[in-house]
Amino acid sequence: MVVARKRKIGREDFFYLEHTLRVNGKIEKKEKYLGKKIPENLNNLKQEFFHDLFKEKWYSLLDRIKKNFSGEYDKIPETAKQKYLESFIIKFTYNTNRIEGSTLTLRDTANLLKEGISPQNKPVKDVKEAESHKKLFYITLEHKKDLNLTVVLYWHKVLLQDADKEIAGKIRDHQVAIAGTTVQLPYPAELNVLLEEFFKWYNQAKNKLHPVELAALVHLKFVSIHPFTDGNGRISRILMNFILNKNKFPMLDISYSNRSAYYRALERSQKTGKEYIFVQYLIKRYFKEYKKYTLQK
Repeated sequence: MVVARKRKIGREDFFYLEHTLRVNGKIEKKEKYLGKKIPENLNNLKQEFFHDLFKEKWYSLLDRIKKNFSGEYDKIPETAKQKYLESFIIKFTYNTNRIEGSTLTLRDTANLLKEGISPQNKPVKDVKEAESHKKLFYITLEHKKDLNLTVVLYWHKVLLQDADKEIAGKIRDHQVAIAGTTVQLPYPAELNVLLEEFFKWYNQAKNKLHPVELAALVHLKFVSIHPFTDGNGRISRILMNFILNKNKFPMLDISYSNRSAYYRALERSQKTGKEYIFVQYLIKRYFKEYKKYTLQK
């Protein structure tokens, strides 16, 4: 817990933020000087200080994940790499579509994407969206340039053109809402400006932020703009994994079973404007998924 402390030096008072944490089995005290009086934005400073300490603790672990994962992945045969990607895309497609309401089971998805066997008594829309998601995933792996609006519109078109051609690759011109939340989404008239600001931010941030933090923020910011009638969550998770893969970090599959915590983190960030809430959630989720790579030297 971050607390404000007062120290008297001579006749003057000085204020600090203080937080204790465990590092390599030892308790360490971290401090940040505030000044000779407590600032009015103390709560914000506490949150910023805690997030800075969070990054200091976690980012070295994330870099170790990248190093050890890449070292292991680069050594395996090409056929094993293809099997790894095939396994990932099946799980990723199942979970990302299931989160959005698809009725396909993991077995349905595996049979469809691996064997070409369509499930019986399941909506055609769900089947087409799964097939299109696999197609899009491989397109993003082959994409060597960076993100821009034209690219994202094309990716959205690939994702939905076989299931809902009318809205595929098009910015929405009507208001939308997310079921089960009171988060207010942008009005259609705001979308062009918000997307322009998003890509301007991305081009400035991509060489400054840690790649996992960047991936989390791209996901959060894009899904909060919600520029499409449908497919915003899926495209946001595609963008997240594009950035991870581009920076040679293992990609992340957010499972359907973890959707409640995932939605809570998104909603809390959106309602409060505190982006670090979702960033911290995603980093912890990422670490849990790939913890084994931090145990290697």
